[in-house]
Amino acid sequence: MERLRVLKHHLQAFSPDQHYCAASDRNGRQSIRQLGVEITDPPAHLRHAFDTLLTQEAVKFLQELVQEFQDSVDQMLIARQLKKLEFDMSGKLPDFGKDDGVRKAKWTVASVPQRLQCRHVDLGDVSPSNMDHFAAALNSSAQGIQTDFDDGHCPTWANQIAGLYNVYQAVHGQLPGVAMIEHLPVLMMRPRAWNMVETNVLVNGKQVPGPLFDFGLLMFHNARRLLKTNSGPYFYLSKLEGRLEARIWDKVFSWTENKLGLPHGCVKACVLIENVLASFEMDEILFELRDHSAGLNCGIWDYSASFINKFGDRKSFLLPDRNKYVSMDRHFLRSYMDLVVATCHRRGCPATGGMAALLLPNSPASSSDYEKVLHSVQRAKGKEIKAGVDGFMVYDLGLVKPMQELFKTLTTGENQYNVTRDEVAVTAQDLLLMPSGGVTRNGLKHNISVGILFIDSWLKGEGHFRLNGAIEDSATAEISRSQVWQCIRHQALLEEDGQIVTLQMVQSVASSVVRDHLSVISDRPGNYSRLLTAAQIFLEIITKKQFPEFITSYLSQSHTWLNFHQTGKVNVL
Repeated sequence: MERLRVLKHHLQAFSPDQHYCAASDRNGRQSIRQLGVEITDPPAHLRHAFDTLLTQEAVKFLQELVQEFQDSVDQMLIARQLKKLEFDMSGKLPDFGKDDGVRKAKWTVASVPQRLQCRHVDLGDVSPSNMDHFAAALNSSAQGIQTDFDDGHCPTWANQIAGLYNVYQAVHGQLPGVAMIEHLPVLMMRPRAWNMVETNVLVNGKQVPGPLFDFGLLMFHNARRLLKTNSGPYFYLSKLEGRLEARIWDKVFSWTENKLGLPHGCVKACVLIENVLASFEMDEILFELRDHSAGLNCGIWDYSASFINKFGDRKSFLLPDRNKYVSMDRHFLRSYMDLVVATCHRRGCPATGGMAALLLPNSPASSSDYEKVLHSVQRAKGKEIKAGVDGFMVYDLGLVKPMQELFKTLTTGENQYNVTRDEVAVTAQDLLLMPSGGVTRNGLKHNISVGILFIDSWLKGEGHFRLNGAIEDSATAEISRSQVWQCIRHQALLEEDGQIVTLQMVQSVASSVVRDHLSVISDRPGNYSRLLTAAQIFLEIITKKQFPEFITSYLSQSHTWLNFHQTGKVNVL
């Protein structure tokens, strides 16, 4: 009977016969019939936020935006699959394009606005659905805030509405204790990546692309105010795989500017180079976005995971223990960062490094651990500054001022555009050279822990969590579950004793991870069952015959995750 009740609940949730202006029925799905738009009802406590954001005018704009670009996004995602199949069938590897006219020509992107000239320290993984964290970031001295609907954010319907509304309040000066937008750090808004969909909004019977939903509402409600105060609209763009995907974003920007009566080029976007294929088209990506570009960014863990995503079936791409053998000192990542810096500065735009995920201990005055963590971050980020980056991200607010001081010590201006890195001559072989090293028992357990606890975090509706003195998000979960999948697929050997990594070994380690963490969480039965469910989902993901392309797509479209955030408990059909 319980299974039948849950199934009936799911079927009812997709009933289309409601009206937008009337109160929604018990199924919670509203419909604007004349526009062909269906929107899930919000949680009761977010009704005001929902009504503020999803006005008839905003929904009409969103519907037109989606209709304009839905086919382009669908075709782009198909093109991704075809390119992956081509690599699989041919055994070939990516290379720089034979048509190098864009790379050899002399051109620069449009100059970035004054408020983007100095991008020393951004706060990363700031989900605006977490009001306490968001407000603390707004009140910090950071140059910018990665206002995140992607890696550090869990896209439940409640989180989407709350996050978008909190951004709206910040932009319009409605947050108590927070200054007006022109006096705050710059909001670098990050919509979801192309792989994500918004399951709670249908346009003409189709779920809408998650990034178009996020971008559309952020622009409709905030762009004019941001532009008037010289504060935006500025964005981060995640997980692009090449120039054609950048071209779609550029068309989205131009269409939106025209539709909203904004000046062409007012939207600026920094592209995160988080995919190995994108590293071969950096010039081309900047060229496609040349009127809208705010440079490029390095994202080490999504970037490293993309090697497994694209070439993980090949044993030659077995990535070693990431904690022991994978860092920006390794040739393939150092080459990647050098190329980002050289490309951006040649084209007149900022090059930014990745995020420092380490967390400072709470007692700086008496803790030697504080100095140890601070020194570790200073050492790593100092290398990036010396390589020529113009900025990077930190998660811990306590690291903002020390890192700003580090920039003042090692540089002399707002940015390092003058560091042209003319000596950089990166080849395809440089970018594709896997680091040497093996798989360790500790590394395997760490990856399993991150994977399970990330899924558990998502089931709680949270996009990131703390583990062993560092912040973990979808990027670290991505590399973690990817490495475990790859170790099982290639029967990797543990370097300590030569044991083969098998599913049975992973199951045993996963059980120990669950036991370890049951001792530190509440003893409420809901927490226990949720953690067990997370472990089960993790084991599903790492044993799939076909590698699931993104852990976030896998989770956000699973019945378990969707049902948990509809009914408040996990029901597995």
